[in-house]
Amino acid sequence: MQFEVIAKCHTTRARVCRMKLAHGVTMLPTFMPVATQAAIKGLTPQQVESLGITLILNNTYHLNLRPGIKVLDEAGGAHNFQGWNRNLLTDSGGFQLVSLSKFTDITEDGALFASPFNGEPTMLTPEESISIQHSIGADIIMQLDDVVSSLTVGPRVGEAMHRSVRWLDRCIEQHEKSGRKDKQNLFAIVQGGLDPALRDLCLDAMIERKDQVAGYAIGGLSGGEEKDVFWKIIKQCADRLPSDRPRYSMGVGFAEDLLVCVALGVDMADCVFPTRTARFGVALTFKGPLNLKLGKHTKSMEPIDKNCPCPTCASGMSRAVLHHIVTIETAGAHALTVHNLVFQAQVMGGARDAILEARFPEYLRSFFFDYFGDAGYPEWCVNALRSVGVDLMQGVDLPLVQGSGVKWEYSDAA
Repeated sequence: MQFEVIAKCHTTRARVCRMKLAHGVTMLPTFMPVATQAAIKGLTPQQVESLGITLILNNTYHLNLRPGIKVLDEAGGAHNFQGWNRNLLTDSGGFQLVSLSKFTDITEDGALFASPFNGEPTMLTPEESISIQHSIGADIIMQLDDVVSSLTVGPRVGEAMHRSVRWLDRCIEQHEKSGRKDKQNLFAIVQGGLDPALRDLCLDAMIERKDQVAGYAIGGLSGGEEKDVFWKIIKQCADRLPSDRPRYSMGVGFAEDLLVCVALGVDMADCVFPTRTARFGVALTFKGPLNLKLGKHTKSMEPIDKNCPCPTCASGMSRAVLHHIVTIETAGAHALTVHNLVFQAQVMGGARDAILEARFPEYLRSFFFDYFGDAGYPEWCVNALRSVGVDLMQGVDLPLVQGSGVKWEYSDAA
């Protein structure tokens, strides 16, 4: 990996970086679409690449079960297997310790899974996770970490954090003896739940190992915790992580969350949100999410966004036809998936441009004003951005919204 910080915001901790990996350059900050099973649902790899996307995510746990390592080895890795020519990051499988917890038994050796497909037991150790990711051939590979729900409290949180550090050492050893460090880049994952003291202990240990890892992820969040807690943990980690390594916030996908994380110093994020919500008939726009299942779109000949460059909007495909086919015809999910991925790319590309042009605070104020409008700003976003010198309330008279503040259309009256 060649990693270079190109520009920094003079107010916030946002920055623009150039990350060169074996399959090309990815400019940061960026959003990574999730191709769990070696495919972004509804799109071909060529379609994804044509949207300007240069980095996607595959899942180690799932690819190990299907198609399996033998097939991936025969294909020459996941790039060849799925026909993807750009950069690829693999999740280590640690998140499945939470999402498939009823199938999982955690020991110091690793995680013993019962396959959700056939019930067969599978032991995923740190060494095995790294070996699987070697077969996948991802440009960025993640350590296996002991993940607990972000809402977990008590001694299990500290146990998981300390085990994640021990497992990192085993991942480093396995990776270093593989001879693949010049092609695949190992990231550590900071754990510690919602406890700032545990986060600091984990940060201490993982920063000590800086010379043995290519980057860092902030894990164990986006699991239902309060947003005012979420941003404080992100800030705590981003403030301390080395400036010459990429910083990756795992599981973040809402536009407002992405921009807060960028302002706090995060470079990369991933989430299934934009593609999954497309399949439920929701288009993401700079005026907020648009629920195309609602009857008010029945006769609208407008595109989703007349200023959007995505193929769906550029072709003039109307809200009316999308309302007609969405959640019924696969073409509807395809059209919205394309649009939502371009929206995410525009949000992050706009942030990069604003940082380079020394106007990132203005970009934040403009985005939030357009996105939330008269509904008011989520208080947690205001608090988070104030912590890095940007006051969204400056010059505006809008209410503060408690809780997550997520904007959504549930009815035609919305």
